[in-house]
Amino acid sequence: MKGEVNMVTAIVLVNVNRPELSEVIKKLLAIEGVTEVYTVAGEYDIAVVLRVKDNSVLSEIVADKMPHQITGITRTKTLIALKTYSDFDIEKIFRKK
Repeated sequence: MKGEVNMVTAIVLVNVNRPELSEVIKKLLAIEGVTEVYTVAGEYDIAVVLRVKDNSVLSEIVADKMPHQITGITRTKTLIALKTYSDFDIEKIFRKK
């Protein structure tokens, strides 16, 4: 099927201390595997898109790097994609060269 992806994709919803928002975004973007960061309205402040090779890498990011190495993050909620569909070749876009 066109665009079916064989990597782990997750969306992490994040609450932050508002004065630290810009710094948190910079630190999130510096993490390998973080492909997008969106500021959002509603219950959460940021939505982070992760695309990584496996669950162990995902676990390292969401269970260690985000809560313990980035000050300003107060709460997260992780949504793991079971399957990703796209009209684009997502794997090709995010493949390391």
